[in-house]
Amino acid sequence: MNSPEMAGVAGLMSRPYKYIRLEWSSELSALRVRTRVTPIQCYSLGAMGELQRVLLDIAENPGVVKHFVMTSDVPGVFNFGGDLSLFVLLIRARDHESLRLYGRRCVDLLWWMETAPQLGVHTTVLVQGDTLGGGLESVMPFHTVIFERSAQAGFPEVLFNSFPGMGAWNFTIRKAGFAVANEMILSGRLYTAEHLHRLHLVDMVVEDGTGEAAIEDSLRAVHPRLRGTLAALHARSLAAPITYQSLMDIVDRWTINSLNLTDRDIKLMERLARAQVRKAGGGSGGAVEEIKRFELDRAWDEERTGITEWSSL
Repeated sequence: MNSPEMAGVAGLMSRPYKYIRLEWSSELSALRVRTRVTPIQCYSLGAMGELQRVLLDIAENPGVVKHFVMTSDVPGVFNFGGDLSLFVLLIRARDHESLRLYGRRCVDLLWWMETAPQLGVHTTVLVQGDTLGGGLESVMPFHTVIFERSAQAGFPEVLFNSFPGMGAWNFTIRKAGFAVANEMILSGRLYTAEHLHRLHLVDMVVEDGTGEAAIEDSLRAVHPRLRGTLAALHARSLAAPITYQSLMDIVDRWTINSLNLTDRDIKLMERLARAQVRKAGGGSGGAVEEIKRFELDRAWDEERTGITEWSSL
């Protein structure tokens, strides 16, 4: 590895993070992101801000990272998806702009994954445990999706009169067709890893405890033909295009729908959020609300100081 590449790796690895930790494989030029979000393993604004910083660093150091890998450090949970505690806070405050900001932050992360081949990066994700709603949405754009056998996933949003608004329709239709997307999103049911594999939403199902080895095997299989694979994946995005604007149009519809939820719907979201805290993290309700307000204030500060628009990629 030459000096500029070494400097790029040092820059990638040097930042302090609260919700993620990074690992580097020099042999495969692979950057591993392990997530552990508190008090709930979900896509909070704080966690997404850290992920976006990592992805910005990769984009600003072209050629350094060739493989991007994501896993969870929370036993039994990959990601619970949308930040229900924050949603309740914003819906009760009638804060349309902050709800839309959250949706756009989600879309920005998905869009980086969608355009990763143009940056020379192949992406791999390992799901161990539950992944719901936005958690499942987030794995859809990855080039290689690995599930351990006991993992389960689904889009439960319809149960509280919402829907997955940050890419579920677009990426599920591309990978599995309209009928599958329609059934998954409108039913709200959970699916086993095997079922998702049969639907072509998961590339590989492995036995519990073997996911780490599966990542290694997958990276080594792709690496010798990386350039051709990335070129083909870029061509795929041209053959079955998903646009940033179409993702944001759905976010706008999701935002409007969220503000029309009833008090019963919101109370159900609160119950689900409390159940998530019990399973994947600690913290009382008051502490959770305080964290959400802090993360929201920080996100708006970042907006005012200027965040890269991934739609320009």
